[in-house]
Amino acid sequence: MANLVENFTQTVSQWEQVAAAPHRFGGTEFNVGNVEIGHIHNHNGMVDIPFTVKVREVLVAEGLADYHHLLQDSGWITYFVRDENSLQQAIWLMRLSYLQKTSRRNAVDTNEVDSMNLSDNLKQAAFPKLAS
Repeated sequence: MANLVENFTQTVSQWEQVAAAPHRFGGTEFNVGNVEIGHIHNHNGMVDIPFTVKVREVLVAEGLADYHHLLQDSGWITYFVRDENSLQQAIWLMRLSYLQKTSRRNAVDTNEVDSMNLSDNLKQAAFPKLAS
């Protein structure tokens, strides 16, 4: 588990403009400026990521994430890193959050968004300007 959490933390920390810091409930929080893109709890590999409710609904409906373990009515999702496959999925989810939040200030990298193979519903929810 520790190696998976460490790999996750190292990967996300290397993204442009991302700052890693201790999270108030344990683990590591990742921010772009003042905006949290998500965090991981070191002791159990639980990843929590904020999205809009619309994006969260699509992610849950498509089986890509679960409702947040505590904040079920929010846009937050929870995903557990358990093995290499789930590690890659957790990184994918965090990258989606990163792209969505950085697209509010910068132009969206349409090539990267396309490379994520988002469903039409997810693309529409996360990047409505691209989904036309």
